[in-house]
Amino acid sequence: MSRLAQRNRVVFVEYPYTLKDLIFAILRKKEAPVKRMLGIRRRLITIKSDVDTSVYNLVMPPVLPVYWIKKQKIFDLALKFNSWIYKITLKKLIKKLEFNEPIIVNAYNPFYGTPLINQLNQSSNIYYCYDGYDTGFYGDKVYDVDHKYTELADAVITTSDYLKEDKLQFNKKSYVVKNGVDYEVFASNVKTDVNKSGDKKVGYIGSLDHRFDIDIVEHAIRQLPEFEFHFTGNLRNLEIKNRLEKYNNVQFFSAIGPNDVPALLASYDVGIIPYTITEYNKNIYPLKINEYLAVGVPVVMTAFADLKDFEGMVSVPNDKESFVEALKKETNLDTPVLIKERCEFAKKNSWDKRTEEFGKILFDSL
Repeated sequence: MSRLAQRNRVVFVEYPYTLKDLIFAILRKKEAPVKRMLGIRRRLITIKSDVDTSVYNLVMPPVLPVYWIKKQKIFDLALKFNSWIYKITLKKLIKKLEFNEPIIVNAYNPFYGTPLINQLNQSSNIYYCYDGYDTGFYGDKVYDVDHKYTELADAVITTSDYLKEDKLQFNKKSYVVKNGVDYEVFASNVKTDVNKSGDKKVGYIGSLDHRFDIDIVEHAIRQLPEFEFHFTGNLRNLEIKNRLEKYNNVQFFSAIGPNDVPALLASYDVGIIPYTITEYNKNIYPLKINEYLAVGVPVVMTAFADLKDFEGMVSVPNDKESFVEALKKETNLDTPVLIKERCEFAKKNSWDKRTEEFGKILFDSL
């Protein structure tokens, strides 16, 4: 969206905070922009992006928490109220900014997408889909809502081939624009040479959550005591740390800012993406894969998704033992030539390239 703002006016509407979020934020049990939610501070502000563009940023008034509601009639009524808040707030915004027939990009929230069709004088409705749905949060009803909005959308943009095939069942105008990398930032931190010492560092950066395959990583830690394993990110699944921190070759670090990520990645001898193989994870096109490659770091990942684009560029072992062997191979056989090849590959997947693809679909939909 920051790059689309180079030639367009863009409003980024924040996650729909609920009254529950508001209360938890007041009690300091979670973070949320309380004053902007309540209108004490301006809900609409302008943010300067890292690519020297300006994007409008809007925080909605708090809405009702609805996804826990089991009875369909009550759920529909509560969602109708929330959608009304959205419609009123967005109409005022569109009038204030003098938007003429805006393009609405709905980022994977079909519950609000369907009731807002043709309500905002929009020129088109784009459904942007990434990852999979967490039915534990939304319930099974999310699938029917998703299918309905997919059919109504003027175009659907997904981040993986697997998701595209699913959406094509309901909308023939379904496309893929995969995640990218801020190539110039990462390339400025590219590895200059291969670590020749016997002390190898295996790195993971990202959310430490339910997707993380603890079993396969623990096996590698046990089998490779001479390797250091570093995990950096928000710890959302405490079992990961409880099981792994007892090993002497393991360290955990808190999440870091985006500007610090490239240098940290470049310090690794190999990067890992150890996601569990589930229906949910089949949808994922991991951001980190291109970021690792952009700094020249080899990648070992589980076969959680069919990422044909990376065949021959990353290692995708099928079991615990081959995961260990892949880590050995990628660190022992790395060369400056391979570092350069990884960087060149990642360059083709820059966010600038992805924005061109995304923008073309948006304007072809008009």
